[in-house]
Amino acid sequence: MTTAIETARIFASPLARRLAREAGLDIGALKGSGPHGRVIERDVQAAMASGRASQQGAGAKAALAPQKTFPDGGYEQIPHDSMRKAIARRLTEAAQSIPHFYLTCDCEIDALLRLREDFNSAAPQGADGKPAWKASVNDFIVKAFAMALQSVPDANVTYTPEAMLRHRTSDIGVAVSIPGGLVTPIIRNAEAKSVREISIEIRELSARAKDRRLKPAEYEGGVSSVSNLGMFGIRNFTAIINPPQSSILAVGQGEQRVVVRNGAPAVATMMTVTLSCDHRAIDGALGADLLAAFKRLIERPAAMFA
Repeated sequence: MTTAIETARIFASPLARRLAREAGLDIGALKGSGPHGRVIERDVQAAMASGRASQQGAGAKAALAPQKTFPDGGYEQIPHDSMRKAIARRLTEAAQSIPHFYLTCDCEIDALLRLREDFNSAAPQGADGKPAWKASVNDFIVKAFAMALQSVPDANVTYTPEAMLRHRTSDIGVAVSIPGGLVTPIIRNAEAKSVREISIEIRELSARAKDRRLKPAEYEGGVSSVSNLGMFGIRNFTAIINPPQSSILAVGQGEQRVVVRNGAPAVATMMTVTLSCDHRAIDGALGADLLAAFKRLIERPAAMFA
């Protein structure tokens, strides 16, 4: 049997439901003045003007305050700084406003690891006798992902309400953990840069990010991002898209697994990656094309330098 509150919710206009939710009002407790008793915008506005919204909102907040569920003295309260507030606001907005979907595949990276070893062994020595630079697997991933976006140009886009922006370059954000939060400095024109250039730039941007010295132009925009938690032993995860970007690649650790090769078991180093896509900009088939292009480059890394 449908209750009176449920009936009120059903017979409320979409705008009235949204206004009531934002104001902290129980729409089922409002009397409708619309056709057949429907709750409409002016009913919510009248309740807000009467002060009912602030009273209900305050009561809801008090009831939901997590502190109320824990004993006094059992925790330390650490106030949010401006960065944590901004991160929370942006991630909540992204999760609520972007229709995410996810695609996962496994990549064999033995060839990539051999190539990386050759790259690093050929690096010039610095004054201290150590290599002047050392490429990480993530540097190759950023390069491969940027090139994959170039090979699938319809995925190298940004969604806007008015039009789709198809970008000429692939500007890739790299997630960097810093005290109190996370930032994603952007590697501009990543598809045209060498792995060495990408490696040096990521290190420089990461160092400035940890010192909180990044300029807005160094972390705003971008078409996609790479978030790598493999170094923490994470095998597989999904990531939230960073607006205005339309995708993000979540990278797990490389680990030896048993695979079937030519009908027989074999051991290979495998890496699981998950692509999060904004369904407004990238549909399933297009996202699959992008992930397949990335997999081809990672498994045959020499193709990145052909």
